[in-house]
Amino acid sequence: MINTKKVKWDATYDVVVLGFGGAGAVAARFAADNGAKVLLVDSAPEGHEGGNTRYSAQLIGTGSDFASTKKYYQNLTAPMSLDEDMIDTFVKGMIDMPNFVAKYLETKPCSAKEYAPELSDSYREYPELKGSESYDYTTVRKSYFDASLWQVLKDQVIKRQDQIDVLYNTPAEKLVQDNESHQITGVAIKRNGKLLCVRAKNGVVLATGGFENNQQMVEDYLGAKNLAPLGTLYNKGDGIRMSQEVGADFWHMNNFEALGLLHGMAFAVPKGERARLLLGQQNKVVSTGSVLVVGDDGTRYFNEAEENRHGHIKNHGQWKVPLNQEHPYLIFDETKKKELDADEIIGEYKIYTQNVISADSIEQLAEKIGVDPEIFSDTLKRFNQSAKEQNDPEFRRDPTTICALTGKKIYAVGLEQTVLNTQGGPRRNTKAEVLDTEGKPIPHLYSAGELGGLCANQYQGGGNLAECLIWGKIAGEEAAQRKEGDASVDIATGTSEHRVCLTSDLKQEDYPTTKNQYIGRSSRGMGDEIVVRVTVDEEKNLKNIEVLKQAESDDYGLKAIKTMPAEMIRQNKVDVDTVSGASSSSRGLKDAVNDALNKIK
Repeated sequence: MINTKKVKWDATYDVVVLGFGGAGAVAARFAADNGAKVLLVDSAPEGHEGGNTRYSAQLIGTGSDFASTKKYYQNLTAPMSLDEDMIDTFVKGMIDMPNFVAKYLETKPCSAKEYAPELSDSYREYPELKGSESYDYTTVRKSYFDASLWQVLKDQVIKRQDQIDVLYNTPAEKLVQDNESHQITGVAIKRNGKLLCVRAKNGVVLATGGFENNQQMVEDYLGAKNLAPLGTLYNKGDGIRMSQEVGADFWHMNNFEALGLLHGMAFAVPKGERARLLLGQQNKVVSTGSVLVVGDDGTRYFNEAEENRHGHIKNHGQWKVPLNQEHPYLIFDETKKKELDADEIIGEYKIYTQNVISADSIEQLAEKIGVDPEIFSDTLKRFNQSAKEQNDPEFRRDPTTICALTGKKIYAVGLEQTVLNTQGGPRRNTKAEVLDTEGKPIPHLYSAGELGGLCANQYQGGGNLAECLIWGKIAGEEAAQRKEGDASVDIATGTSEHRVCLTSDLKQEDYPTTKNQYIGRSSRGMGDEIVVRVTVDEEKNLKNIEVLKQAESDDYGLKAIKTMPAEMIRQNKVDVDTVSGASSSSRGLKDAVNDALNKIK
């Protein structure tokens, strides 16, 4: 925290929003719509902004009936408690979500119940709880896991470039607070290695996401050693640290969500890398047959084939993420290895193929994975006995999913618990104001999104995105309001009306073309905008496709970007096979090439 009295301002805005993800984009947009000049900063470099919204399923939690949806959310929270006015604000927002999408995002809302029956287990994640029948998802397209919502939210910011300045690769360092009034008057940001103090005349909005990439906070608050992030790599707990320095109260710090194989697991990745989200067929492959999971001591610690809900499994009446293990392993035999190798995604995934450990004996494998040979041998003996007797007395795994391990070799590959997002952070109220330890608002400080999320216990999919939109709007509108008793007016350089702005990174790049060359753009990939330059001959045959701009993922997304242009040229058509595991990147590239071709007269 920096004392206002010691600050010389480098720039002045009405509102400063920290974090260019879903919540930050919405907050900035609504602050601008309410007359504010806004600075929106993000620690990620251009093309990697978007927070976890970019990587999410793009499903927005929606309710059809207030009373039922409220009952459902209360049941999800139980036995924990949450202020009723907070639940009411949240539920009212979810009931209004289709109208929100139509009115503010300028697109037709789509109901998942109507177009995606395959998601029925997802939009009623807890069907045994009263009120669950009222829950639905709203999407901006009849699709999901395609970054479509994020692109719409970003477009709304781009449309307001005259009111919103955006700075990428610019982390927030400190909040500026008046010692006497405790009012937040601005923020210190790091730009090109230089610390700049930016005054916020009306408010600062914290939308920096969670702390899933801060190892110390993960250990301190979640009690976990190894968690592999599935979303952004730039959520490092900055909002936690900054709000703590100015006296904020915290809530829900031990709550986080997971997703993926085997109750929210993934193949283990090196520190600092995103894990690969594998669902559906891949989950079935690793949870049925001659395969099991062992924890740090070489024993099983859950039913590999049981139902899970965002990585949570049944734990004596409640749903909890399994106890975190430092080095869990997937154990399998030659038959299962052939099945894994043949899977179209797992079999080509280098994190799997390059890290399979093989051994000629149980004792040898135990040594290689660091577990007690006797305990490990006993685990496999009991597992094979369960397969033989078609009864798993330890974890009640469905006998039809168990086969004994056979063959001369035995295999293992490292696993890791994943983290979609953390929920904890500064406590907020219905006005999106950040509260101090006495329950009083810290003047001019607001929050939205996963930083201090509402979820106190069991998580229903779509809730975080709904929260980004609902409290993002509230935070933006509240922060934009002109405040009386502005403690920073006579401290800042110039008068209260004086404004010095920074140079925004938002810009429309111009790319040169020559004869028979055309520029195409698409926002339908997983990353930022895809821009291509397409060259054709006089008969409009494809001769060259240059990808001028893209920010797709480094694994399969980048593979699509590198391989598909050559295939399009070879076949002289855009509609070539997509790259397995990179459907969104493939779609975005095709869309950009078609956009270029449509410009041919």
